[in-house]
Amino acid sequence: MIKGFKDFLLRGNVVDLAVAVVIGAAFGAVVTSFVDSFLTPLIGLVGGGGDLGGEVVINEQRFTWGAFLSSLIGFALTAAVVYFVVVMPMKQLIERRKRGEEAGPVLPTQVELLIEIRDLMRAEQGQGAGRDPSGLGTTTLPGQR
Repeated sequence: MIKGFKDFLLRGNVVDLAVAVVIGAAFGAVVTSFVDSFLTPLIGLVGGGGDLGGEVVINEQRFTWGAFLSSLIGFALTAAVVYFVVVMPMKQLIERRKRGEEAGPVLPTQVELLIEIRDLMRAEQGQGAGRDPSGLGTTTLPGQR
């Protein structure tokens, strides 16, 4: 059970996902800092400055349009970076593969798959790889394991 969990954790997809989450969180913090440090004060100045810059008060109700506009611009910046750094390059890669300019992942041959299946079946039965279950001789082809 522990081995299965370890294999799950060390698979490429899980590690890639963990890295993406960490980088995404760090990037989100950078965008939030940019919005709070630069955009919100800039919108406050454009909206009249002072304590009420980017804010409208009607019947003692505060409408903070400046904070909303800052968040909206931060979202647009994040979406633009994701599109231009992740989506566009992946789209171009897929298009090149469709045109045959770039090779896709190499798939195993039928012989390699059959050998792997045979070895797995033998491992389940407690036999060593490359041995004939009948005991009459080896079934491994020359040039292979």
